[in-house]
Amino acid sequence: MATTLTVDVLIAGGGPCGLMLAIELGRRNIRCLLVDAKPGTAFNPQANATQARTMEHFRRLGFAHEIRSMGLPPDHPTDIAYLTRFAGTELARLRLPTAAAAPQAVKNMSGSWSAAELPHRVSQKYVEVCLHRHAQQQASVEMRYGWRLQAFKDTGGCIEAVVQSVAGGESLNVQAQYMVGADGARSFVRHKLDIAWGGATGFKRKFMGGKMLAVYLKAPDFYARNPNDRSWMYVVVNPELRAFIMSVDGVSEFAFHIQMADDAATEALTEADARRLFAQAYGQDIDIEILSMATWMAGHALVAESFQQGRIFLGGDAAHLFTPTGGLGYNTAVEDAVNLSWKLASVLKGQAPPALLDSYPLERHPLAVRNTGYARQFADSIGLFEAAPELEDDSPQGEQARALASEYLNGHVRREFNIPGVTFGGRYDGSPIIVGDGTSAPPDAANTYVPCATPGGRPPHAWLSDGRSLYDSFNFEWTLLALGPDAPDTQAFEQIAQTMGLDLKVVRHADPALLALYEAPLALIRPDQILAWRGHQASQAKAILAQVLGYGDTVHGSTTDTTPTA
Repeated sequence: MATTLTVDVLIAGGGPCGLMLAIELGRRNIRCLLVDAKPGTAFNPQANATQARTMEHFRRLGFAHEIRSMGLPPDHPTDIAYLTRFAGTELARLRLPTAAAAPQAVKNMSGSWSAAELPHRVSQKYVEVCLHRHAQQQASVEMRYGWRLQAFKDTGGCIEAVVQSVAGGESLNVQAQYMVGADGARSFVRHKLDIAWGGATGFKRKFMGGKMLAVYLKAPDFYARNPNDRSWMYVVVNPELRAFIMSVDGVSEFAFHIQMADDAATEALTEADARRLFAQAYGQDIDIEILSMATWMAGHALVAESFQQGRIFLGGDAAHLFTPTGGLGYNTAVEDAVNLSWKLASVLKGQAPPALLDSYPLERHPLAVRNTGYARQFADSIGLFEAAPELEDDSPQGEQARALASEYLNGHVRREFNIPGVTFGGRYDGSPIIVGDGTSAPPDAANTYVPCATPGGRPPHAWLSDGRSLYDSFNFEWTLLALGPDAPDTQAFEQIAQTMGLDLKVVRHADPALLALYEAPLALIRPDQILAWRGHQASQAKAILAQVLGYGDTVHGSTTDTTPTA
């Protein structure tokens, strides 16, 4: 008879979303079991760009510096270049700071890029190793790779599930309070719950629309034989083919992707075909070692119609499928975990009612729709661009075609890769656990971010006089900022938080500039570093904390007291 393991949360899937959930829940002493059918973390590079907001979350957990040390060598350029061939004529380039330069560079930035962290170019295979290491360090977390979720049932009072070893047939009964399906694009959990996709798919484009061939390879001579400046990513644009390649280790390992014209024929491609296609994209014959190859479909902008069914939640690729332009899929998955984890912990610890969990789909579903929409825009921008037939000709017509392509692609690369608005501008306006104050945030725009203290978004960032990020002063759980030289008394918040068993820390900053930035002396920051409320005095502390914890929409001048008492 199979033994039974009792946990608080069962996590199906050990990719970035599942691992981030395990870390966040483990930090809060929530008992978790994570299962994944794979033998270990990812072998293939997969996602390759960690956005700045994701890096801020890694910083909050204390390991952003570890992530930044992974992947490319510290002094390797992180530029994105567009060329006729990898070793051909350069058409456009976006120059970006190296990993070594980023921590200092970000301190000199303002406006749209006022942030604690800059993006980092690192393959998912390295990110998962780091996340796995930190998940393993959590005493309340058990991880079983090489185990799959076999069956599950929501009884209403708990989740009853069976997990099974892929290798030996050994099985384990699991009883959990909640379950999260973070089990990828072909999610077993989503399928069994019969949750349909919304959105659109099947987009056909010259690039990023249809079947793609992905090859993980070694090319020791890639840089030595390339006349162009080093980049992290090279994109080929010519009348014959469309492809891109990203450096995995900055030395010889690369992730190569090429658009295939015939979807049906793509599955039959051999290693010889891959070598031929790579040589075409490079512009000359070049020796490569193929580590793995597979096909995948570009052209998705899909979001699950529901992110929650009873005690079961979806996150990551199980909840949304992206075309990878802008690198938004993995980063959205991380934020799913960040959003859901503190809510699960709050309910499990009795600090909040189960109704708090209803805010997860209410907040994350619109963000997924937003982000898949942006990814689709970026894919259209590059994928619908027509390369002139004479683009590679050594002629006046060819020169003119390259000049026109250069103008367009220099605009495109900034549209897709300089995206502080996408990165920082996601908001939860209208969420029942956000206390609105009647103000509105600036319009959502991909390439511009205006720091804004309207509740519902990322708190405005600043560097403190001691060189620290403002975010470094935040509590891991709840933070109440008391700003300015004459900040009001915060005792009401502290007393109510104590009554509710809430870990709330008052953080005081007398600098008038921070008061001006937040436009109020008090600001309540959620555990996921979202601004939940701001105001000028603490008289409604009880109602405010009740609302942000899911006890009801209570703050509208008059209050209905639904706060639990000790």
